[in-house]
Amino acid sequence: MGIKTKITIDDIDTNFNISSLKETLDGNSDTVYILDENYILKIYEDSYFKIEHEEKVLNLCKELKVPKVIHKFNIKGKNAIIFNKAIGQSLKIANKNHLFQIATFLKNFHNITKNKSFNTSYSYDKKYLENLIKQSKNEYFEKWYLNLDVKLKNDGIIHGDLFIDNAMFYEDKLSCVFDFSDSCSGDFLFDLAVVALSWCQTIDDIKVLINYYDKSLDLNIFLEYVKYASLFYCAKRVTENRSFDDIDYFKKFQ
Repeated sequence: MGIKTKITIDDIDTNFNISSLKETLDGNSDTVYILDENYILKIYEDSYFKIEHEEKVLNLCKELKVPKVIHKFNIKGKNAIIFNKAIGQSLKIANKNHLFQIATFLKNFHNITKNKSFNTSYSYDKKYLENLIKQSKNEYFEKWYLNLDVKLKNDGIIHGDLFIDNAMFYEDKLSCVFDFSDSCSGDFLFDLAVVALSWCQTIDDIKVLINYYDKSLDLNIFLEYVKYASLFYCAKRVTENRSFDDIDYFKKFQ
């Protein structure tokens, strides 16, 4: 987590003048800096496709509350983007008003990205999950996986990582949803399940969330997606040597 590529102001493209540079702990895979308290600099550590995908998604949903691309350049041999910095801060715990706003955002986002795709595989599919579980060497995850009943669909482009710290609120109103670098083609209910996993504290909260997103959703079917999302991110965190207790479905909701 945090800074992987150390830079100074002198490393910033001279076409974009700034006077201050601050490191952050944001991002698990990419490097993030705050520039002049008004901009966000994101350095993509992994591949070209992440920046390509994020830019494509942001252009698709530019009318929604998402970051605006200000400048693109190369820094120390890596792709980088400067975004405008939204006002507000991320939540620690969401209430019903916050759940309404994020459910509405995701519904609008999915309406825009429905039937659209990337020329890459679905990053959250069962094959990838199976590989994560094998890497984790965790018997608990293996048993959990065998009891799952989820058939993932390809509905369109999803965010995939809409944890509560990837959104900001100002005066209790959603001001920005960000970090679309792991977006891919996938199942909309998986996308919503990640929100349920991170933003909801109880099953009743999940009921509220799905009611705002789509009243016709069956709770029991959706909970299987939440279990899948939980297992996916638990296994992922173990492979990254990170704690997963806060997103373990059975510890959080049972």
